[in-house]
Amino acid sequence: MPQYLLSILQPWRFGDSFVQRKGRPSVKAAVIVFPGSNCDRDVAVALEAATGTAPVMQWHRDADLPEDLDLIVVPGGFSYGDYLRSGAMAAHSPVMRAVKDRAAKGVYVLGICNGFQILTEAGLLPGALMRNAGLKFVCKDVHLKVETADSAFTRHYQSGQVIRIPIAHHDGNFFADAATLERLEGEGQVAFRYCGADGNVAATANPNGSVHNIAGVYNQTRTVLGLMPHPERLAEALLGGIDGQPMFSGLVEALS
Repeated sequence: MPQYLLSILQPWRFGDSFVQRKGRPSVKAAVIVFPGSNCDRDVAVALEAATGTAPVMQWHRDADLPEDLDLIVVPGGFSYGDYLRSGAMAAHSPVMRAVKDRAAKGVYVLGICNGFQILTEAGLLPGALMRNAGLKFVCKDVHLKVETADSAFTRHYQSGQVIRIPIAHHDGNFFADAATLERLEGEGQVAFRYCGADGNVAATANPNGSVHNIAGVYNQTRTVLGLMPHPERLAEALLGGIDGQPMFSGLVEALS
């Protein structure tokens, strides 16, 4: 195999953050893989860089998850080709019964982009992701305001911090009814909002029409997080930035 392909397939061969692992605590993670997933390997690379251990790549038809998992990641992509409704079919895959069971027992779950859609369809997170207000696929970097640093996912950020993270979605327009929104806002379940580079939360900074500029939400215990932007795509300097890396290093610290 050509050397440049080995470098792509084995990213721990380059970049300081991928080789300085000694002494790091171990976190056992699993990445769920659906037909149509296209970000499963990206997030696996970010997890291995943070934990020093490759995550389990769990095929969606394998209903039995490994024991003693600390973290389950439902990655981005286009599970089942986004037929019917984004995430609707994947939410009924055999593995999701096990994911819901582990989440109910307190295992941390992270859903990114299509993973966020799947978690809402599975009832693990409130709200729904609808077609973008502009009716077009959006792929670009956006700015996010961190609403709270009081979670395992955001402990390495600061409340009010502005970070830059890529998005790539067609159905990222977050919606919830008035009662659900009141609860999300009142109980601190909004994790991130779309904002300008200056931190101003305005309609002009909203790429998809999400209500209240919401980019990510928690469950009530803040053990489940879903967000449309892709932190794994900006978790290594060679990718053009490291604003996504603190999410993974924070999880390692919290779950070790």
